[in-house]
Amino acid sequence: MLQAFMGKIFGTSNDRELKKYKKRVEAINSLESKYKELSDDELKNSFNELKQSIQNNEKTLDDVLVDSFAITREASIRTLGMRHFDVQLIGGMVLHEGRIAEMKTGEGKTLVATLAIVLNAMTGKGVHLVTVNDYLAKRDGTEMGALYEFLGFSVGIILEDMHDPEIKSKAYDADITYGTNNEFGFDYLRDNMSYSIEQMVQKRGHNFVIVDEVDSILIDEARTPLIISGPVNKTMQDYHDANGIALKLIKDEHFTVDEKDKVILITEEGITKAEELFKVENLYSAENASLPHALDQALKANYLFEKDVDYVVNDGEVVIVDEFTGRLSEGRRFSEGLHQALEAKEGVEIKEETQTLADITFQNYFRMYNKLSGMTGTAETEATEFSQIYNLDVVSIPTNIPISRQDLNDLIYKTENEKFASVIKKIKELQKTGQPVLIGTASIEKSEVLHSILKKEKVAHTVLNAKNHEQEGEIIKKAGAKGAVTIATNMAGRGVDIKVSEEIKALGGLYIIGTERHENRRIDNQLRGRSGRQGDAGTTQFYLSLEDNLLRIFGSDKIKSIMERLGVEDGEYIESKMVTRAVEKAQKKVENMHYEGRKQIVEYDDVANEQRKIVYKFRNQLLNPEFDIFEKVNEIRADYVQNILFISDIFEGAAKEDFNIEKLTKHIKEDINFDIEANILSDLDYEDLFEKVNIELKKSYDEKMSVLERDIQSEVARELYLKELDSAWREHLYAMDNMKTGIRLRAYNQKDPLVEYKKESFNLFGELINDIKFNTIKTLQIIQFRMESAEDEAKRMAQQLELQRKVDEAAMQLSTQEESSAKKKPARNEPCPCGSGKKYKQCCGKSGPKKGVFAGNGASES
Repeated sequence: MLQAFMGKIFGTSNDRELKKYKKRVEAINSLESKYKELSDDELKNSFNELKQSIQNNEKTLDDVLVDSFAITREASIRTLGMRHFDVQLIGGMVLHEGRIAEMKTGEGKTLVATLAIVLNAMTGKGVHLVTVNDYLAKRDGTEMGALYEFLGFSVGIILEDMHDPEIKSKAYDADITYGTNNEFGFDYLRDNMSYSIEQMVQKRGHNFVIVDEVDSILIDEARTPLIISGPVNKTMQDYHDANGIALKLIKDEHFTVDEKDKVILITEEGITKAEELFKVENLYSAENASLPHALDQALKANYLFEKDVDYVVNDGEVVIVDEFTGRLSEGRRFSEGLHQALEAKEGVEIKEETQTLADITFQNYFRMYNKLSGMTGTAETEATEFSQIYNLDVVSIPTNIPISRQDLNDLIYKTENEKFASVIKKIKELQKTGQPVLIGTASIEKSEVLHSILKKEKVAHTVLNAKNHEQEGEIIKKAGAKGAVTIATNMAGRGVDIKVSEEIKALGGLYIIGTERHENRRIDNQLRGRSGRQGDAGTTQFYLSLEDNLLRIFGSDKIKSIMERLGVEDGEYIESKMVTRAVEKAQKKVENMHYEGRKQIVEYDDVANEQRKIVYKFRNQLLNPEFDIFEKVNEIRADYVQNILFISDIFEGAAKEDFNIEKLTKHIKEDINFDIEANILSDLDYEDLFEKVNIELKKSYDEKMSVLERDIQSEVARELYLKELDSAWREHLYAMDNMKTGIRLRAYNQKDPLVEYKKESFNLFGELINDIKFNTIKTLQIIQFRMESAEDEAKRMAQQLELQRKVDEAAMQLSTQEESSAKKKPARNEPCPCGSGKKYKQCCGKSGPKKGVFAGNGASES
């Protein structure tokens, strides 16, 4: 309250920031007439002089910002026919400074980004613009491309169906690159699974990025990491059995359901009943280790996950519905067996579980950039998270024309039926006047309930949800037409403006009806933002009931008591700011819960990320032709000798007569099939013994390799080292996944799970480094070539490794593409596109590495 009072007197911190920007806006505006008088060539020359001064380190980007923005605005007028408003200039400055520009819907964020992009592209280090889908990446990259090309910049666009590394590499090498968050992230992971520098596409690193719809990507989607995964080959019968048993258990007697935290706990009675039904003596014994997990996931599938809300069943497959956009997430799968449990629940084919081959969270991917910025219409509610996780602050920028939209108080009814009856009545009233109405629903299920009611009432309308999302653009485009009634899940809240005619403005503009409050206030604000763009008239109102999920789980008791005190009759509603505040308080509770979940994901991934950086850095060194692989082999051989002395109980400082030479020679024979005579090792002190063993192993290796040309030797050692590294890294990720699954139980023993995870992952990483080094040297010491054709054999081996590499890369590319439409995806009985000769359902349609995102319960992988 004091803060609000002080803000009125001195202005808020946001107001003070805007004042600073306005001074620069005046400087930019003062140059407008100067650059308007120049010809195209003169304007380009002026810009090139600025660019040259940056690349020669004569000036900084801040030094040239005013001129750069003035030139970009003039170039935009000439190429796009659009002139940046003053508030858009402020938005451009906010982005350049590595901050988040919060700008309302319809304020032209696509054009705003061009200012910061042009300025930062002058360095020649590349600029990335990240969007939420391919459509926007292609649209914005193409439309804004005319401006960039006028100023001499190249533009690349990364799309989901783009698989040729050469084409992708060219797009990333462009001055400015547009693409989606998933593709940027997956390309990073694929680069770190490739076997040659030529196959890598993000060679320039990560300089400056602008994230469009930054709250959607860095907050909502950041709950699930990006993962490339492959099959585990576990039996699926457990999921069938567990589903049948889950349906036989009685809620509140055998298990309890906490809808608020999405947790199910099995009671002692439930464990006894489950043991009886599984026909086992001890559900938690080692031989039954998979059963409790399968049962837990079966209970979640049946009691926490709803069909047509959390997922749909399409063509015999369970497909996730993205909770924030309402769109189908084709190709993505829930993790940790949850997807298999849902498949068992729905009686469709159960696909194999997968294990992680490579993964990264969006938090850690985007924090790799030297400078990160973003823009959205709704960021202020998540300002704390942006600050703590990404070190980003939010600047709210005023609209170019004041908002004239009316945001009415929520209307709250006792039951859902009363709420929907009132919504239908309102829709009919609006349709009579011709005022268009957009009705927002929180799920597919509710949109179809409303659809069926409107059909019965003979009200002409259009439905937009995940089941017909292909027509999204066309449906949204017509949503502002006279008399239009459009039902939409919250997927209508991103990327597309609903424009209305002068006639519609006179009728009151677009009327928004929200039929339920979302768990997150930003989603509600996005729905509201569909109306009232650029000062247009419009109205928004939410209709709620005590049976809505948010109120039922988090806030209904308080609101119910208010309704009872007021004596609200059936069919009546209450409308008050106090109740609206109670709803927002419930939303804040959920937002905080989700924030803690995302924070936990990033805390755990921060541990893995440090390890990932070390492994990927060394992997890139191995791919570099300049890397001295011979020196590295000598180094790891010395480490191997030191280790084998240790496991043979030979320690530095011990008496040499206590050295167990027999044990040492036995270990060497077992490890690398090399005979070393005990008599040449006897009576040596530790240092001499170490030196002697090392020399003997090196001599054996050098003799074997001497029949090969030096470049072939290098290629063989490099390929084998990469093979061992990748294999060990995958096993390490699998071990980390397993550890993360069980580590939270340490809390019952009064231990901090995160601290325990850090300790154990540190030990695992030490083991990983040793496994990579020692397995590599063992393989190199054991490998043999036929003397008469050593060169040919080495080449053949290199060719085999190359072939295996191509197979892996082809499988990875095939598996990491999510088909954008049913036309692209082969039918189950068609030949598999991988060329195996098998039917699709028996080949890549059945298993194989899949692309996806998952994290914990309710996360997804694919």
